[in-house]
Amino acid sequence: MLRSILSGNIDFVGAIVYILSTLAVIFLTMPVHEWAHGFAAVKLGDDTPRFQGRLSLNPFAHIDYIGALCILLFGFGWAKPVQVNGRNLRNPKRDMALVALAGPLANIIVAFIALLLFYLVQFVLIRTSFTYIGLIFFYIAYINIQLAVFNLIPIPPLDGSRLLSALLPYKQYYALMRYERYIFIGLLALLYLGVLDIPLSYLSNAVLSGLSFIAKLPFTYFLG
Repeated sequence: MLRSILSGNIDFVGAIVYILSTLAVIFLTMPVHEWAHGFAAVKLGDDTPRFQGRLSLNPFAHIDYIGALCILLFGFGWAKPVQVNGRNLRNPKRDMALVALAGPLANIIVAFIALLLFYLVQFVLIRTSFTYIGLIFFYIAYINIQLAVFNLIPIPPLDGSRLLSALLPYKQYYALMRYERYIFIGLLALLYLGVLDIPLSYLSNAVLSGLSFIAKLPFTYFLG
């Protein structure tokens, strides 16, 4: 998105709205994503996130500055991963997958709430000052959807890699994780080159369409 701003495809006010929306995601909703991981882990038997101070909505307990920069530049990024000790989980393979899903699910919930606010603003303000106020909520929703989709890619260090732990034998999973650093560098390169833009945008738009349809229903049938 920032590339669109720099190329002049978005006007100045629109750029400010997008940057404010992105900062809201980084400092308000990314902590919800990581808190959800920690909450799920604790509920499933592992107190590691609690001991490490990750059961908090304080953004500075979770922020990864490279990941935050990637959100600003590309709309996709990450926070500091919540550490989970699988040996403490009651059913390690199943529960690790549930912990991994908790973060993206939190993003989807936040996105849905933001879309409800978007349509509420649209309904109440009847297009007077709706344009930019509503647009903030729309961008927050879309960025959260992008984060949910991006984090479900099954490669380390993303949440999707934890889903692999539920599907792969331990030996193969840990063999893959030995190359996490190199895979991470490759991921950054793909983001920079824009290779992932089309597939991730397609999936994000599909999720956005579904959530928007549901969020708009009460305003269409009950308030319209």
